[in-house]
Amino acid sequence: MFIRKRIQVPINTEYSYRDGALACEGVSLYDLAEQVGTPFYCYSASLIQRQYRLFADAVAAMGGGKICYAVKANSNLAVIATLSGLGAGADVVSEGEARRALAAGVKPGDIVFSGVGKTERELIFAVEHGIGQVNLESERDLEILSAVAAARGVTMRVGIRVNPDIDAGTHAKISTGKAENKFGIDIGRAPAVFARAATLPGIDPAAVAVHIGSQLLDMTPYEGAFKRVGSLVRQLREGGISIRHLDLGGGIGVPYRGEAKPDLADYVGIIARTVGDLGCDLTFEPGRFLVAEAGVLVSRVIDVKRGATKTFLVQDAAMTELIRPTLYEAYHPILPVEQAQSSALEIVDVVGPVCETGDFLATDRALTPLRPGALIAITMAGAYGAVMGSTYNTRPLPPEILVSGATWSVIRERQSLEALIGLDRIPAWLERRGID
Repeated sequence: MFIRKRIQVPINTEYSYRDGALACEGVSLYDLAEQVGTPFYCYSASLIQRQYRLFADAVAAMGGGKICYAVKANSNLAVIATLSGLGAGADVVSEGEARRALAAGVKPGDIVFSGVGKTERELIFAVEHGIGQVNLESERDLEILSAVAAARGVTMRVGIRVNPDIDAGTHAKISTGKAENKFGIDIGRAPAVFARAATLPGIDPAAVAVHIGSQLLDMTPYEGAFKRVGSLVRQLREGGISIRHLDLGGGIGVPYRGEAKPDLADYVGIIARTVGDLGCDLTFEPGRFLVAEAGVLVSRVIDVKRGATKTFLVQDAAMTELIRPTLYEAYHPILPVEQAQSSALEIVDVVGPVCETGDFLATDRALTPLRPGALIAITMAGAYGAVMGSTYNTRPLPPEILVSGATWSVIRERQSLEALIGLDRIPAWLERRGID
């Protein structure tokens, strides 16, 4: 099925058509594909930096605060280092992410260790490496951290993450602030937990933490959440607990479908009128907002398969490279790398070669008619893309490229089949049976 619409255009200034091919800053994606193969991820350093400055300027206008990049959005060392160079700390949710942040140059004191279900090993790691703040989500974690810190003669600054029972209005799988979600301690239970924390050795219960979900474009849910947090802080102070820090989490979204961009002035205005009078130091943990728009996944068309009711654009990227469409019903704009010369568009399903019906990157999408060998760019893929990749169907992880101006660098090599298969071991008893 063919239709005619306006010619597709890039979604930001860092990605534009130059000499007939889509470029990231000053580097042609066509040339990158020729040199590194497909599929591959490409990130614009300039766009990451621009997004950080947008957020930092908005926060500064309100009086400032510490920005700790949510590493789970994109944990490549080069991405973390790019943001660290601008002054960002790191929000991590595992020992592995903490080690990545440290390896990328983030100071231990600028790391917030968040996440539900921390192991004792991870809490020991946080204490022994001088992590700046540990956000706890259960009384069990509190008791263990106290024992670990006291045994080493250390006092750890602790944030208790509260669950304010606020519906952020986002996809159910990225909602974190409702009562039925696994995250945080019920806000009604929080005063008792803080009271217990104040009696424990090695614990400084100095912070209240909150994070209600991801991909918020409407700032309204923050108002309800931050009001409840403000009331809690006042209640805790009346009870003699000195709350000096507020960790307001992240969650600000990006306009995947061309929606209006989130209003940062509205966001900081909500903060000012709900908790601005508390005199607390503020921590922010943006992730997607900083990196999503900076990344594209470039793939090559393998086949255009015309079925009885659908046309399938089969290309070499799959759910193993970008699982968001399958997992979250997520939408990513798709552009041809070769600049379209016609406004004609064809309705296709963009699918990968993985042996699953759920292996798709887009369904019923109007795209420029393409032939085998053509390149496409799945855009706005810098967050929760490569970092959620898998090796299902024994597919090696793709390379990642960082572009700065006319310069580019491979920041993760393509995994080889030999390295992937070499991770497995055949036990001796099978080898003795002649299996090799």
